[in-house]
Amino acid sequence: MSTQVILPRLMQVGAEAAAQLPEVLASLGCKRPLIITDPMMVKLGYVDQIRQLLEQQQFPVEVFADTVPEPTVSSIQAGVDRVRQGEFDCLVALGGGSPIDSAKAIGILGCHGGEMRDYRFPRQVNEAGLPLIAIPTTAGTGSEATRFTIITDDDTDEKMLCVGLGFMPVAALVDFTLTLSLPARTTADTGIDALTHAIEAYVSRKANPYSDQQALAAMRLIGPNLRRVYRDGGDREAREAMMLGSTLAGIAFSNASVALVHGMSRPIGAAFHVPHGLSNAMLLPTVTEFSIPAAEARYADCARAIGVAAPEDGTAIANEKLLAELTSLNEDLEVPTPAVFGIERDAFFDIMATMAEQALQSGSPGNNPRVPTAEEIVSLYRALW
Repeated sequence: MSTQVILPRLMQVGAEAAAQLPEVLASLGCKRPLIITDPMMVKLGYVDQIRQLLEQQQFPVEVFADTVPEPTVSSIQAGVDRVRQGEFDCLVALGGGSPIDSAKAIGILGCHGGEMRDYRFPRQVNEAGLPLIAIPTTAGTGSEATRFTIITDDDTDEKMLCVGLGFMPVAALVDFTLTLSLPARTTADTGIDALTHAIEAYVSRKANPYSDQQALAAMRLIGPNLRRVYRDGGDREAREAMMLGSTLAGIAFSNASVALVHGMSRPIGAAFHVPHGLSNAMLLPTVTEFSIPAAEARYADCARAIGVAAPEDGTAIANEKLLAELTSLNEDLEVPTPAVFGIERDAFFDIMATMAEQALQSGSPGNNPRVPTAEEIVSLYRALW
């Protein structure tokens, strides 16, 4: 059986990769970019850097800087209007997963109209939007190399998963120097998000030989370096490893899939405004323990790739070490429980059944090695508390 592999047309990887943006735009025949970003990128001066870079090469530059964390239908609408009213021939997404996800949606809606709900999974969105050049500034989502975007419905709080070739950036400039200013909390949350992508891609029922190699390589990079970047944000060697690991993990799950952690994570984020990487981190040890019996050898491979199990360790021992590592990682990176985060117990328990149904509707739990029932998902939410 063959595997279809989908990647950006062009990837520039390494220190100062973002400085190649004018050359990349020229190579793609793009002349009128709209930068999609957020207020923090403006505050940090990254937007001015990109603007100056482009203006020096005679590119006219306009900026839409109003994207928000965990983007919603309403938060992207002004960007969609901007695209429809302008004469842009490409989008440049600068920031973490939220600006990149926002830009993916803006590019499709700006070109083809309709509402975001029209494009939600299981529809495959293969029509092309505006060409998108992604410049990630976090080592986490891997969105620069995925065919997915997630936009929240304001009315229902549902995190809508949208999938297809149309959401894949045409180019990704993967520059680890842009992550050197990330605060420790963001570093931790996005880093565990990347680790979750790699693990879930490897154990997914849709895993394939290509995605396996990307996932294992990502785990080998992330495992030894996540604590390092959390403790010392200026550790360039560790930052570079995390950035590459994040992109490889994105490639892995984009060409396989995510699974139960992500399926359960999205409803928590939508209902209680928990950052996506953080809700993944909360869930990862509990869901892994639930899933191991259905994919013992695969999870043992993860333990060895991360570096917590030795090659000679048997499957059972490797999995014990994996669970211990995931628990220890959450402790070291100060990942809060839902209660410590500030979620009210009654509010959480009252909505567990609804969150379980939303998780199943996303399709992600069906990719898990152990496919849960709604009742089992509720039990996992209860155990998470």
